[in-house]
Amino acid sequence: MYKVIKRFFDILISAIALIILSPLLIPIMIGLKLTGEGYIWYKQKRVGYKNEEFEIWKFATMLKDSPNMNGGVITTKKDPRITPMGGFLRKSKINELPQLINILIGDMTVVGPRPVMPISFEQYPEDVKKVIYNVKPGLTGIGSIIFRDEEELITQVKDKGEDTWKFYTEKIYPFKGEAEKWYQKNISFFNDLRIILITAYVIIFPKSEILYKTFKNLPRRTF
Repeated sequence: MYKVIKRFFDILISAIALIILSPLLIPIMIGLKLTGEGYIWYKQKRVGYKNEEFEIWKFATMLKDSPNMNGGVITTKKDPRITPMGGFLRKSKINELPQLINILIGDMTVVGPRPVMPISFEQYPEDVKKVIYNVKPGLTGIGSIIFRDEEELITQVKDKGEDTWKFYTEKIYPFKGEAEKWYQKNISFFNDLRIILITAYVIIFPKSEILYKTFKNLPRRTF
């Protein structure tokens, strides 16, 4: 019953959000068309429900050939591959809004673990890979909130001359996995609603500790 009701609200919320946000989305689409390399959408293979791959939608924020350029799949805050509008779109998370289309068609849900690229999925510990996508991937979630400063964190690691990929595999992915396992053990409509509200709050107040004040038994990030 939870899945059926959640799917109903996913369709309702994503459809209403796309309509309400159209005055914001349309000018952004025009701006992207007129700047950078002139393309609007970025589509990429991600791992989703039951570990099946799907194509995620985002606003284009980087150069088309960026995966084959210096830096590969890892993006830092000062990445030279980011387009003129890309920095703002990424910082504000507006670049993620086209995923409302993924939610509408059923690839994703509003709250769940973030879908990752297949190469990134392989970096999760085996116990995490078996369970993390037993629920649909989300537009936002516990891991997204905890690592809302991910690009800044990776930039700091790179500036120190350390291996960014090693930092992902040894620090970020194991912790994200534990956080998402916590979410599945505590899954409920009430907690989903709180995660949505916290997501909006930390965009405005990124240094806030509201997540840990709300979910007192949530594993706390120490790095």
